[in-house]
Amino acid sequence: MATTEFAAGGYRYIPAVFQYSGGVAAMPGHAIRRVRFRKPVPLKEGFARIEGLISQAGRPLTSFCACELRSPAPFTDAGFRAFNEIYVVTLERWGIYREGDNPVARSNVCPEIEPPPEPSFHAFSFTVAEENAAPSFVIAGSGEAREGAGDYAARTVRHGETTADALREKARFVLGEMERRMALLGFSWSDTTASQVYTVHDLHPFLGKEIVRRGAAAHGLTWHFCRPPVRGLEYEMDCRGVSVETTAGS
Repeated sequence: MATTEFAAGGYRYIPAVFQYSGGVAAMPGHAIRRVRFRKPVPLKEGFARIEGLISQAGRPLTSFCACELRSPAPFTDAGFRAFNEIYVVTLERWGIYREGDNPVARSNVCPEIEPPPEPSFHAFSFTVAEENAAPSFVIAGSGEAREGAGDYAARTVRHGETTADALREKARFVLGEMERRMALLGFSWSDTTASQVYTVHDLHPFLGKEIVRRGAAAHGLTWHFCRPPVRGLEYEMDCRGVSVETTAGS
């Protein structure tokens, strides 16, 4: 699978499904910046704040390249699709989403404790023009479901199992998917600046041998006590290589 350039945004991406891409990388002469909100911002308000922040930076809205969402609880398959159909409306208005093609990378997870009352933004990334910028990228979140059509249950590694052995197998699959996506963009774990994992289950039985040994925690590992966005998924990860990260909001 080749990557596709989104010249209007200053980045290239891994084509995936209509709701998100598999990952993005800044094109030459550009760099990706990440902005995290201090508190989750509801979707509608979040899009408005993101529009303002990108405009203040002197960048077009097409520079929006990745986001990290927080939702109240895991969706059913149908509920997840319905949410995504609402989510892409703004991206279409911004000139990003077109005819089922979505270049924006995304993670969308559900905090187990004190979840937001509605889908909200945790963070977002956009490109800036920068000569001689170091390469930068964001890999979209992936759970233990294989890509393809059909119900998530049919595509999920050891669906319905949460034993230590099952979680290890799920983690191996997700780590492999992170590596596959990074390779498509020309990167590896050595290029990451941050790795994040989302699960409510115990990582320790496989943390050292499966995650640390393969280089996935070179700068530590951020563990969010969250569930993946679709019922039946138990383990998700994303990662990035970004030089500048800031925090917005009070």
